[in-house]
Amino acid sequence: MSFFQYLKSKEFLRTIISVLVLIVILIFGLMKWLDNYTKHDEKVKVPNLEQLSLSETQVTLQNLKLNFVVIDSASFNPKFPPKSVIEQDPIAGDFVKENRKIYVTLNPSGYRKIAIPNFVEGDQMGSSKKGVVIHLKSLGFRIGKDIYIAGENKDVVRGLEANGKKVNPDDKLSKNTIINLVLEKGTEKRDSLRLAKKIQELHNIQ
Repeated sequence: MSFFQYLKSKEFLRTIISVLVLIVILIFGLMKWLDNYTKHDEKVKVPNLEQLSLSETQVTLQNLKLNFVVIDSASFNPKFPPKSVIEQDPIAGDFVKENRKIYVTLNPSGYRKIAIPNFVEGDQMGSSKKGVVIHLKSLGFRIGKDIYIAGENKDVVRGLEANGKKVNPDDKLSKNTIINLVLEKGTEKRDSLRLAKKIQELHNIQ
C-alpha cells in the first residue's frame, strides 16, 4: 500500500480520530489541573452571620462553598432574635479555604423555665425579704414591687406574684420574669404594743 493510499484508508482515519480524542482529553485534563492549581491558595472571606436565621445562614455559606456546624446556646440573649446566630467561629472578616466548617451558635427561642423554690413553709413561718430577693436574683429573676398585707412580722415573705397571678412553689417561670413580693406589714404587733403601753400608762395615772 502506497503512502497516498494509506492516507485514504480507514485505518488512517481511525488513527487521526484517536489522536484527536487523546489531544482533547489532555487539554481538558491540563485545564482542570491549572484551575485547581491557581485556586489552591485562594481563600474565602467569612461573612457576618450575626442575627441571621438558620436558613439564611445556610444559603449564605453555601453560596461561598463553606460548610457550617450548629451549636445551641443555653442562655437566651434578648439583643438577638430568637433562633438567630449570636456567635460564629471563625469570626466575620477572616479568610478561610473553601469547604471550611464555620461554627455558629444559635440563640434559644426564649428564656429557659426555672422552678420557684418554696419560700413559705406553713401558716406561721416565712422567709425574710432580703434572703428571698438574693435567692430569686441568683436564679435570674427580677424583683418587682412589694405588696404588703396584714401580719405581725415586718418584711416576712408570705407569697409571690408574677404577671398578676399568684406564684406557687415549683411553678416554672421564664428567667428574667419580674416577681412581686407579698410581705407582712408588721403593724399588728406594734399596734398591740402601743395599746398595751397606753393601758399601762392609764393604770399608772390611776
